[in-house]
Amino acid sequence: MLREKYDELLKLGESLKIADGYVDEADGKLKVGGVAAYQLEKDLLWDKIKTYSGWEHEIEADIKVANEDIYGVYTVAPGDTLWKISSQHFGKGNRYMEIFEANKDVLKNPDVIKVGQQLKLPQK
Repeated sequence: MLREKYDELLKLGESLKIADGYVDEADGKLKVGGVAAYQLEKDLLWDKIKTYSGWEHEIEADIKVANEDIYGVYTVAPGDTLWKISSQHFGKGNRYMEIFEANKDVLKNPDVIKVGQQLKLPQK
């Protein structure tokens, strides 16, 4: 029953390629866990969990993080700017230069990014 309610969450876990993932329903709770590549993916899962009413009493999540050197990897989408990406992931746009500095191997100008580029996001 809970698997059905949280189906979108489980699909998100699959799309984020959570390693060693598991889902067990027991004692009126959905127990989920696995290893996210980065903190970003873990945060995305928790953000999704918190959209469900009653999650506090229905979910037990144990999500670990494999790589802690950076916050995550972001794929540039149409209309993105470093300011927009910084605002979205760090809550303020003025950290855009930190993203630029972390990606000097692929970026030469903070005002020029290309759709499809994979950018490292520094730790929060």
